[in-house]
Amino acid sequence: MTAGSRGDVAPYTGLGHRLAGAGHEVTIVTHERFAGLVAAAGLGYRAVPVDPQAELASQSGLGLHRSWSPAGKLVRLLGIARSLVGELAEALVTAAGDSELLLLNGAVAPLGQVIAEGLGVPSMGVYLQPLAATGEFASPMLGTGSWGGPANRWSAGAVNASLDLIFPDACRDLRSRFGLGPRSVRATRRAFEQADWPVFHGFSTQIVPRPADWRPGLTVTGYWWPHTAPGAGLPTAVEEFLAAGPAPVFVGLGSATVPDPGKLSATVVRGLRAAGVRGVIQQGWSGLAAEGDDMLVVDDVPHDLLFPHMAAVVHHAGAGTTGAGLRAGVPAVPVPVQFDAAFWARRLTALGVAPRPVPLRALTSANLAAAVRQAIGDPGYALRAAAVAERIRAEDGMRPVVEAVNHLAAGGRRKPRGLQLPLHGTPQDGAGEAGVGEVG
Repeated sequence: MTAGSRGDVAPYTGLGHRLAGAGHEVTIVTHERFAGLVAAAGLGYRAVPVDPQAELASQSGLGLHRSWSPAGKLVRLLGIARSLVGELAEALVTAAGDSELLLLNGAVAPLGQVIAEGLGVPSMGVYLQPLAATGEFASPMLGTGSWGGPANRWSAGAVNASLDLIFPDACRDLRSRFGLGPRSVRATRRAFEQADWPVFHGFSTQIVPRPADWRPGLTVTGYWWPHTAPGAGLPTAVEEFLAAGPAPVFVGLGSATVPDPGKLSATVVRGLRAAGVRGVIQQGWSGLAAEGDDMLVVDDVPHDLLFPHMAAVVHHAGAGTTGAGLRAGVPAVPVPVQFDAAFWARRLTALGVAPRPVPLRALTSANLAAAVRQAIGDPGYALRAAAVAERIRAEDGMRPVVEAVNHLAAGGRRKPRGLQLPLHGTPQDGAGEAGVGEVG
């Protein structure tokens, strides 16, 4: 179960495909916009309401850009989400159906936990960002640097408390529907934390080492790569463009939206030309565009196929795109837009695979050109990127999740209703990646 942008869905197509290969019946529950993405991975699909692109392109969504501070953006986002969460909860209940296990993205975990409790089925978190409090870094959702130990922990607590404010009415209605006793969203979250509810994180410890002060049950597995069909290739237009000249530079903002796509597109094109490079520009939700033989505009092209052919990748530093660039082993120029993007951008700089980030609100053709020239002109960035890529490719981030699902499946089916405690320990001998169950 997941909600949000494409980056909040694509990693689960790869994870779900792997689970299906282990004998499980997998359904991804998300927005209708991504139904084709799910179907292409050979997985079941259930719809939830809301078109996230339309919401971000609305006046309320574009209002996020009027807030300069990360906290201000978060407050605006919370307001948008709270107005939609009732419809989402209803759809999640319907989608859960006769599922035997719920895997929950962080955005829907408060709802999914109540649904799992009400249905008497186990659940696990499958998160794409590190949301639990730690003294090692501030909450990624605030987009700030580290504040120091206690302050870092406080920041995560404040963000989680703010997120709790989205769900009280919907969770209260769900608890009443299932005949569960009253409990606040905050109390439910704490009860699951105290029970060491398992949460798997789909990024690499090469990028974010597991914090030493995290509670038991929180695991950093390695990346869950989006599913790409075996034998898939690049579109002919891309192949021809690549063959026509030196390696280009990719520019894409993923699912981010901007108030003036034309102005931003012109800035990007001028910046690339000032750097003396060709460009592959992803239209994305920002509606980027370009003209000229030295620029190619693309829509959705799998990053694992495209990025290895680039001289560098200029991107919005979303969690998934950050991982894809690292996997490709090419330098990056992070252009963080909002929320956790600044967190991932700083990680790229700390790894030495990217120069200093250029936040979108401060982007000019001159500083974009300077950052691109630095990224591709200093061979150290490419060397370090190749070394990081080698380590990341050696990881199997999906295996721990598959083993945990098999372990839960081996433990039986539905339980009595109430808080579902995790099953501790390692998978049973011989479980491997074989098991049968329905995962929603």
